[in-house]
Order: sequence, then C-alpha cells, then structure tokens
Amino acid sequence: MMRLRPALAILSVTLLAVACRAGRERQTAASAGDIPVGVYGALTGGEAAFGQATVQGVKLAAEEINKSGGILGRKVRLVIEDDQGKAEEAASVVTKLITRDNVTAVIGENSSNQSLAAAPICQTNGVPMISPSSTNPNVTKKGDYIFRVCFTDPYQGKALAAFMRNQLHLGTAGILKDNKSDYSVGLAEFFSKNFVAAGGKIVAEQSYAGGDTEFRPQLTAIKNAKPDVLFLPGFYTDVGQIAIQARDLGITVPMVGGDGWDSPTVIQIGGKSIDDSYFSDHYFVGDPRPLVKRFVAAIHQRYGHNPEANAALGYDSLHILADAIAKAGSLDKKKIRDNIAATRDYQGVSGVITMGPDRDPIKPVAMIRIENGTTHFAGWVTPR
Repeated sequence: MMRLRPALAILSVTLLAVACRAGRERQTAASAGDIPVGVYGALTGGEAAFGQATVQGVKLAAEEINKSGGILGRKVRLVIEDDQGKAEEAASVVTKLITRDNVTAVIGENSSNQSLAAAPICQTNGVPMISPSSTNPNVTKKGDYIFRVCFTDPYQGKALAAFMRNQLHLGTAGILKDNKSDYSVGLAEFFSKNFVAAGGKIVAEQSYAGGDTEFRPQLTAIKNAKPDVLFLPGFYTDVGQIAIQARDLGITVPMVGGDGWDSPTVIQIGGKSIDDSYFSDHYFVGDPRPLVKRFVAAIHQRYGHNPEANAALGYDSLHILADAIAKAGSLDKKKIRDNIAATRDYQGVSGVITMGPDRDPIKPVAMIRIENGTTHFAGWVTPR
C-alpha cells in the first residue's frame, strides 16, 4: 500500500487538473452560450391555472426574442420550476435556480405568498426578480432587486373602490374574504379603506379559509346587512362556488373582485350565478392595439384558447427583462437591475408600463364585466 501512494498522488493531481480545465471550459461555454432565465410558479396544485398561463406567456416571449436574434447575440434559455403553489417550495426552487443553474434573472411568482418567500433569496444573491402578478405591496419591499409588472393590492383596491362609487354608483358593500390568503386580506383592507374614503359604507365583513366548500353562514350574515354589492377579494378556485351559494340564498346584488378572479374556471364553476359581476384585471383580450391582437392570436394558435392576464404579464415580464439586458450590454446583474428600474413608457400587452421608484409599475387598471358566460370590457381606471 505504501508503494502505491506516489502513483495515487500523481493520479490525483492529474484528475484535479482535468477537472479544473473542464470547469474553465464550462465557464467559457456558459459565457458564450445561452442566457439562462429562471421561471418559477404553481404548475400543479390549486393555483396551477395561474402558473401555467404565465409560463405560456413567457415561452411565447422567449420564442419571439430568440427568433429575432436573441439578446446580445445569445438565445434565452428558460429554466422552469414548479413550486406547487407552496411558499416553502418557492424558496427551495429559487435557491436551486440561483445556485445550481446560475440564472441571470428570475421571473415569478404569481401568488404573493410564494413571492414573499423567494424574493429575499434573490435579493441576498443579487439576482433580479420580476414578479408577473404578485400584488401584495410587501413583495417589492424585500429589496431593490425585486420588481413586478402588475399593479399592487393598494392600487387595485383604490381602483375598485373608485369604480364602484363613481361608475356603478354603489353606496354600501359587504365583504367576504379568505383569511388564509395575504392577497385576499390585503385587497379587502385596501378596498374598504378607499371605499369609505369615497363616501361608501361597509355594512358587513365575513371570512372563510381557502379550500372551504360551505359559505352559507357567512353569506346569510351579509345578506341580512342588505349591501348594494358583495366584494369577493378571493381566487378563482373559490369564487364560483361562493357565487352559486350567494344566488341560492337570494343575494341578487352585483359581485365584484380583483385580479384573482382571472380564470375561465370562475365562469365554468359559477355559470349563470356569476353573471352581473365585475373584476379588475391587467389587460383585456379585446384590446384593439396591434400588439395585443398579435399576442392573443399567437397564444390561441399554440394553446387553443384566449390568453388570461397571467399570460400577458408573463410575456411582458420577459420582454422587459430582455430590454434591460440589451441596454445593460452585458449579463452584469447590477446593470440589468438598474435598467429594469429605468423602464419608462414600455408598450406592453398589459398596458403602458413605467417602473416607479418603489419598483412597482404605474399603469391603468382594466375593469371587466361577466355577463351571459363571457367577459366584456367595462372601462379603464387609473387611481390618483
């Protein structure tokens, strides 16, 4: 055994040299190859419709970018991870995207809960993150590398209150919120504050836990308060069933919600019960702008359906990132961050986007009406 040690030492040195040379070759190939962009979202689980729609939009944007020559002469390579709609999984997959895949930037998540778990990891590692649709105001407060292309809960809460008071002329509201969801609780709070400030009155407020199937006790209490409108700041997964039970109980007033309603599932479950309802959204599929028409046609051709708002937001997220990388002139993450922050008057599918000083976009809010099983544009609202 003693006589073998010199040979083993030589072999070890040789293997180390080979490994170092291979490592240098990988680094050189990476620097001259594709641009890896991480994408994380709920591709399975209760929020899968959001994540899948976002990925559809991101993939379309990547196709367009690569067909037009890429960015800085390099193609975009998407590295997509499923966080199953769980905060702990979001933190785990984003850690892998950064440490294992060495991504240049990260796009995600849809849900604020998952974004709040993953944003600190991106911030600590100096990796730009763009959330397509996390509306909780605390998401971008996690650091100066964290951005979003959607409006925030305070922003859409104010827009919804203005819409109900000034355009629908409704004076009293009942609220049914999901106490397990930061999104639902926050949107209820911001709507309530602005509705009252605009001269309205909250006459009842009830809560449930996401995933519940029985809402009649809460709806009965709200019905007894006789509101002019029922505000439901929840997700599409619950809203359709709530609408059915509300109508069964004789609640005939309009129902109004936020962008969490944006899924065909709301109409599929709610049926006629969801008619005469409104929700705020990030874009409207019937927008006549050529950019929107091309986007809608491309998604429809690939997937056989019209794109949801999350597809539009995912599409805009990658294009804004690509624009920032091109302006940075390199893959330096700090320069990319600075150029995302400098976004001004970007013509996106989800509207004209200017990045505000808090890394939240300044943009109009679309109001959508559900009637006869289809959606209709009800107007734009830009809260002051």
